[in-house]
Amino acid sequence: MMLYRQITDYCMQDKIGVHGLSVEEVSRLTASLKPSFDKLKARQFAGANPIFDITTRSDDFDAIEALSEGIRKRFNHVLVVGSGGSGLSGSALLAFAPCPAPTFDFLDNIDPDMLEDILAKIDIASTCFIIISKSGNTLETLSQTYAIIGRVKKTIGRTALPAQMIIITESEEYEGKNPLRQLAREYDVRVLDHEQDIGGRFAIFTNVGLLPAAIAGINIRALRSGAHSVLTQLENAAGPEDFAPAIGAAIQYGFYQRSRNLSVMFPYGQRLSGFAAWYRQCWAESLGKDGKGTTPICSMGSTDQHSQLQLYLSGPKDKLFHIITLKREGTGDEIEVPKNRPELDYLNGKTLGDVMAAQQRATFETLADNRCPVRLIEMDKLDPEHFGALIMHFTLEIMFMSFLFEIDPFDQPAVEESKKLTKQYLIAGNDQ
Repeated sequence: MMLYRQITDYCMQDKIGVHGLSVEEVSRLTASLKPSFDKLKARQFAGANPIFDITTRSDDFDAIEALSEGIRKRFNHVLVVGSGGSGLSGSALLAFAPCPAPTFDFLDNIDPDMLEDILAKIDIASTCFIIISKSGNTLETLSQTYAIIGRVKKTIGRTALPAQMIIITESEEYEGKNPLRQLAREYDVRVLDHEQDIGGRFAIFTNVGLLPAAIAGINIRALRSGAHSVLTQLENAAGPEDFAPAIGAAIQYGFYQRSRNLSVMFPYGQRLSGFAAWYRQCWAESLGKDGKGTTPICSMGSTDQHSQLQLYLSGPKDKLFHIITLKREGTGDEIEVPKNRPELDYLNGKTLGDVMAAQQRATFETLADNRCPVRLIEMDKLDPEHFGALIMHFTLEIMFMSFLFEIDPFDQPAVEESKKLTKQYLIAGNDQ
């Protein structure tokens, strides 16, 4: 069952002229993915297998749901502390769960003002702190966690920590000493195991994403089911030419070869804002290596029609657009225009969803009319199953792009230098 539709017609020359790709180009690039398609289908791409396997698991649901139920009963607020995918996984899922109870904040920035602003508005005694770091050695997360512990100790006492803090990190047996594990022992804090073979940015279907989602009341079983539906399509497809993520990667790579190096994710729907942020991080960290990669940009419809669209239409022709739409017609409040405003009669009786639907269509067609390549992904609704499918589509598209770039999508060697320098400067500061 297809939970979304990918339309790539307006990336092609017969629709947008010389700015588009030829049928021959797309066919050649798609055909070049046949070895990697077969490799993924046969589960011979080792780094991908744990990500695929997690979508078939059900043995962890009961524990996650029981823990989340206890948190909902005990706490009014949840603060998730984690950098990169450790925080973006949960925030992406919660973006389509408006007004969850308890309420949430995600602390993904070391800025002390951010932590101070969060702590100033919450009741620490009724807040659950979820700390996430795969290695347990993430500098930002460790710093924030010790700062939070200090505030909890001053406010309500050290004895509150075992009941109020949960840590998700990998076992020490994999990486030797794990500072978060040591912290947990010192303060008697509960620890959940991070999946050993799944990196933070791909951990959205593990407890990293599912625990916050379950606390917010999201159906985590449907999330995994939606993700697995895309893998079922992989198993059933005859070749890459029949598989949407492979086609998407071929088109992205074709425009990369034409120096369209900016990839604009343009969802129409505020509840997809978390997805756009997840896509940006996952795409950039996985594919920006060895002088290769495209730069992901987040835009939001209809907001950025008034801040970015002028540039997109009349600026440099260096961008590929990905518009994600939802069925909006007839949704939202109805608009009632006073009878003395005949110039606005076209709005009378329409809903806000009708206006959004018109804008989705108008932006897509305007981009195409201005010879801007644009891919359309249509979704009938945004629920856990559909969202799971969307995440898995782009996870696979990243993998197919990594084959075309001939790079490893699962490492991130370039950022290690910055981490080492930061630690050196902190040590030097202590010596002064």
